[in-house]
Amino acid sequence: MNTTKRDFLTVWDLSSEEIDSLLKRAIELKSGKDANKCPLIGRSIGLLFEKASTRTRVSFEVGIYQLGAQSIYMNPKEIQIGRGETIHDTAKVLSRYLNAIVIRTFSHHTLLEFAHYSSIPVINGLSDLHHPCQALADLMTILEKKGPLNGTRLAYIGDGNNVANSLIEAAARTGIHMTIGCPKGYEPDPDVLEKATSVSKNEIVVMKEAKDAVFKADVVYTDVWVSMGQEKEAAKKKMKFSRYQINSKLLSYADRDAIVLHCLPAHRGEEITDEVIDGPQSAVFDQAENRMHIQKALLEFLLK
Repeated sequence: MNTTKRDFLTVWDLSSEEIDSLLKRAIELKSGKDANKCPLIGRSIGLLFEKASTRTRVSFEVGIYQLGAQSIYMNPKEIQIGRGETIHDTAKVLSRYLNAIVIRTFSHHTLLEFAHYSSIPVINGLSDLHHPCQALADLMTILEKKGPLNGTRLAYIGDGNNVANSLIEAAARTGIHMTIGCPKGYEPDPDVLEKATSVSKNEIVVMKEAKDAVFKADVVYTDVWVSMGQEKEAAKKKMKFSRYQINSKLLSYADRDAIVLHCLPAHRGEEITDEVIDGPQSAVFDQAENRMHIQKALLEFLLK
């Protein structure tokens, strides 16, 4: 195992200063600076995806191409890991061919095991516990739309899932005040909350009432109530979360200039209404675009 390589498995893998630097670089890249430069020419980046994807796959593939590198998409069913080859052997072999790998997996344990045996940087493209690339794009969007992150008030409404976990870590790293509104039994990971509240000087609080969580927020954020792989729980969760929809009434409790974020895909009419996601306060599609720019900055950083 190469102990000098850097992985990005959770937001904690970056310091506050490194996050600040990545955000500045992503904004530069978005502006077109260095558009004709190919800092990663000759490199090959693997994309190992157990889960289907739109934004993660396309944003990484296009971003990798723009950096001058080659992307190689791998579906586990089409390589030997799908026929019983161990993660250990797969990580060792792919490390000989690639310069970095992005993994989108059901189990965070799979990601940790792969990173342990890999000698190249491993990037978490999504796991059941964390979605750190999404959180970086969220920070970039908030910075663009609302200015300095420290002291910004972010309300996350809905399921305390992988997106919520990474947002909590991002808030702790950047000084964002964060409130999480969710039903009892659907809170974010307790270990994530405990660590975040222990290192952050700013407020990170779980609330049961969506209205209380949204009150005076600068940013209102939601995600689907039923994540991929949870389809059997759909009816139960929709009933539990019916009071946590982001609609114009709930949004009225936030700051009048608040922006609305959603990591997509959205189940319109469930966690968010058409009126809000397509309305003037929505920054959802800027947020989706920013996945590509921040991931380009991240790849540059990890492979420099």
